[in-house]
Amino acid sequence: MTDPATLYEDIRDEISTVLIGNEHVLERITISLLTRGHVLLEGVPGTAKTTMANLFATATGLEYARIQMTPDILPADITGTQMYREYTGEFELQRGPVFANVVVADEINRATPKTQSALLEAMEERQVTIEGTPLELPEPFIVVATQNPIEMEGTFELPEAQRDRFQFKVNVDLPPRDEEAEMLDRFDEDPLLDAGSISQVVSESDISAARQTVEDTYIDERVRDYALDIVEASRTHPEVEHGGSPRASLAFLNASKARARIEGREYVIPGDVKALAESILAHRLVLTADAEFGDVSPRDIVTELFEDVEPPSEIRPEPEPTPDGGRSEGE
Repeated sequence: MTDPATLYEDIRDEISTVLIGNEHVLERITISLLTRGHVLLEGVPGTAKTTMANLFATATGLEYARIQMTPDILPADITGTQMYREYTGEFELQRGPVFANVVVADEINRATPKTQSALLEAMEERQVTIEGTPLELPEPFIVVATQNPIEMEGTFELPEAQRDRFQFKVNVDLPPRDEEAEMLDRFDEDPLLDAGSISQVVSESDISAARQTVEDTYIDERVRDYALDIVEASRTHPEVEHGGSPRASLAFLNASKARARIEGREYVIPGDVKALAESILAHRLVLTADAEFGDVSPRDIVTELFEDVEPPSEIRPEPEPTPDGGRSEGE
């Protein structure tokens, strides 16, 4: 089986020939691919959100489609429709861009709620319905949506149900000066650097095998309970009106397994839960009116949760017994 750590390193190293920095973004996208999740990227224009997804699709050999969300885009523009062909006298299925493996919904908050909801069935059920006919989407399938936090005029905020469909929400930061200087040097040397400048480094079978490895990752009951305690604490926090859903708990379970494997471990530790918490929880929290008026952010709440919930002690899986009844070497 393909080791998820090796798969991630191969993708990261190939993409790094074009992009610099924001490795946490690439890690989250890789985790979502390995655990059948979706990612919402938020950042100011020019931080390579769409480029990151395009490079990721190229490095993994997956089919890529980009949908530029606008107020006048219709659900059928995403899912597809039945087109009447006059020369045959029959209707022909015209598949929309959602039938790609890596679907980028660019500036998703510029689409109307009706169009945003067209992604719900695709993201959750991995199928769409066209003219009453359900059609399965390709596998693997991941939606990478982007939004701009500084231009709110003419936008439609994602409702809670839509945000909950995203396994992660990740902030894409502006690069430090040294990384930006290196970027300028690269593009000065080769102004045409883009997704066509890199190669496919993993195959679909590699992804399938890595997914199976992630599923087989050991998670101790105490670590599972730690994640549940965090989600439960988000529901009872005095400044939170609605906390994490059961889908958040599942995100902790699956994503922490993938992160453990990417870090080279066969078991999950509390640090995996903590490292992923902001990306999993912050966008799911609905704060009270008093908290919003008091400039309390969901990120502040997540920080408080980990200050209040005690993590379990160091976790390691039980060593496998040897044929003679003893313990394996090194234990």
